[in-house]
Amino acid sequence: MVKKRGYHHGNLRQALVEAALSLIESKGPNGFTLSEAAKTAGVTPAAVYRHFEGREDLIAEVALQGYEIFGDLMEYAYSTGQPSALASFEATGRAYLAFARRHPGHYVAMFESGISVNRTPELAAAAKKAKGTLERAASELSQHIPADKRPPASMFSAHILALSHGVVELFARGAPGIIAPFPPEDLLETGIGIYLRGLGLIDADH
Repeated sequence: MVKKRGYHHGNLRQALVEAALSLIESKGPNGFTLSEAAKTAGVTPAAVYRHFEGREDLIAEVALQGYEIFGDLMEYAYSTGQPSALASFEATGRAYLAFARRHPGHYVAMFESGISVNRTPELAAAAKKAKGTLERAASELSQHIPADKRPPASMFSAHILALSHGVVELFARGAPGIIAPFPPEDLLETGIGIYLRGLGLIDADH
């Protein structure tokens, strides 16, 4: 829980975001009120409305910051994998799993809160930038595929995002009653490997 303390105008907004993160992780994105966020941050409910009109606006801000962190992680993973297109692509897949584990509150706000990425121009831009890194990695890697058999980079990256999201939801976040048959990292790596092998990319890149 965020410690109660006096807030200046400049950091109250971020204090509320931190409070929301704590509540999202413990109660889910729809399990708390704006008043609870204020109480967790140690301020009056009236203070919240100087920064956010409602709970969805607060969650949207959490999602925005999440996409910014996510985008930086994806870009770092992509850059450290260069100059190998395969290494860069596989690194971005692993970065998705790492992000979900390290930033669960942001992850939920981004992908499970029902908040549209088009809610604000800033949120849309941050989401587009983050996903664009994976599309860029997919585009570079798929240059090994003949043009008439090459899937669009957006489809290629969407498949990997779906696979990554599935591994996170089923095996990396402790879904009730489900025990991971293998470490989530291994499931994701082998799944991506099967996908790339099906496109004839692994042998071409090794």
